[in-house]
Amino acid sequence: MSAISCSDSAPLVRFDAALLRKLSRNGPRYTSYPTADRFSEQFGYRDYLAAVAARRTRGFVKPLSLYLHIPFCDTVCYYCACNKIVTRRTEKAAVYLGYLKREIAMQAALFSGMNRLGQLHLGGGTPTYLSDAQMDELMAHLRRHFEFAGDADGEGEGEYAIEVDPRTVTPERIGRLRAQGFNRLSLGVQDYDETVQRAVNRVQPEAQTQAIIDAARAHGYRSVNIDLIYGLPEQTVFSMAQTIDKVIAAAPDRIALYHYAHLPRLFKPQRRIDSARLPDAESKLGMLGLAIARLTAAGYVYIGMDHFAKPDDELAVSQRQGRLHRNFQGYSTHADADIVACGVSAIGAVGMTYSQNAKTLEAYYERLDRGELPIERGVALSMDDALRRSIIGMLMCQFEVSVAAVEQAFPIDFADYFRAELAALKTLAGDGLVEMSAGWISVTARGRLLIRNICMVFDAYLAELPVAPAADSGAGARFSSTV
Repeated sequence: MSAISCSDSAPLVRFDAALLRKLSRNGPRYTSYPTADRFSEQFGYRDYLAAVAARRTRGFVKPLSLYLHIPFCDTVCYYCACNKIVTRRTEKAAVYLGYLKREIAMQAALFSGMNRLGQLHLGGGTPTYLSDAQMDELMAHLRRHFEFAGDADGEGEGEYAIEVDPRTVTPERIGRLRAQGFNRLSLGVQDYDETVQRAVNRVQPEAQTQAIIDAARAHGYRSVNIDLIYGLPEQTVFSMAQTIDKVIAAAPDRIALYHYAHLPRLFKPQRRIDSARLPDAESKLGMLGLAIARLTAAGYVYIGMDHFAKPDDELAVSQRQGRLHRNFQGYSTHADADIVACGVSAIGAVGMTYSQNAKTLEAYYERLDRGELPIERGVALSMDDALRRSIIGMLMCQFEVSVAAVEQAFPIDFADYFRAELAALKTLAGDGLVEMSAGWISVTARGRLLIRNICMVFDAYLAELPVAPAADSGAGARFSSTV
């Protein structure tokens, strides 16, 4: 496929199939740095307490971001790589909810006096696995323990989002969720094609999805996101074109277009997918190029990685204003907000630390029964980690790095500290991915789809500087393809 220049929407992205084919390799998605594979069990509950105490000492008053993980699903989607529990025994959710509420209360006590929420995100699994009554109970519990932005201070409403499987809700329930306080929806669609849906065990009629979108509009949600995946079994460029056209017609505020990573050794549900039915590399590149061309032609702004938004959406506005941030929920409008994470396997970020809860229900319950937060592992960032995280964040969110800004924030001489990295960047510059000057590193329109490759240059934990593609290496076993 020849190079495609997409619309004049800023930031501009250019699809160059030959370059993507040449440089695509496995690498991190950089929802954190260091990445989660670098978390250690040497970091525990007491380290987290120290991070919260340091936040209090610094007098932080910035609102928190709260993430809750609801791990249950009643059916399994074969492509899924999430931490989930597939069961129709709803009593399991009732037990889990009791422990989750206990953890929420413990976290709220730690953050007493600085527990104002600007963001709330419920992910899973399937958060709407919980019944209306259980969700009422959970939201009431949250409001007893945290101050929601806008509830008492007269300011605008915070961002309160929930991931929704359209197969599990009715339009009436969308209204109920709005009344419970949610103002953003993220809908799992993946693909509108029925053949693809059957191949991944997620049959979801278009009319059912559209009814939920219509209900969200009717009830005044601030934003609706649609998740799509390319590279699924039975997908073709033609079927993807039809799906993209239907998405454009539905007019969501945001679109996430993820590349399917087939890692059956790591994720058991994927073993049910016949690898012979997966599209080849050329077809996947064709799907990506087509999606970018049609979405940008329809007026969507390419935010970065795999995200698109309407120009007036808060995500696009934040990027134009230089306030965009990236965390474990993806791109965020709340720059550097500390994330309090509750629920099995949930990952939080407080100050200069990341922490992750126990990954099994048994371990999660056992730690809470001991009267401890269920933190199983994490990492405390060094100065070098913080420096590299800052640079990677600038690249991921703004596609450029100001050398002067970095040197002002950290006690380094950029050219000396990153001598090896700058040499590696010159190779990427030769491929047209970046432009370098004395004061700036700028990602080109051609380089934006390979932003992960560029960020990998600054990753001190990778075994070698990622200038060229790699075969199935150790990194390949842990990470998905960069394109």
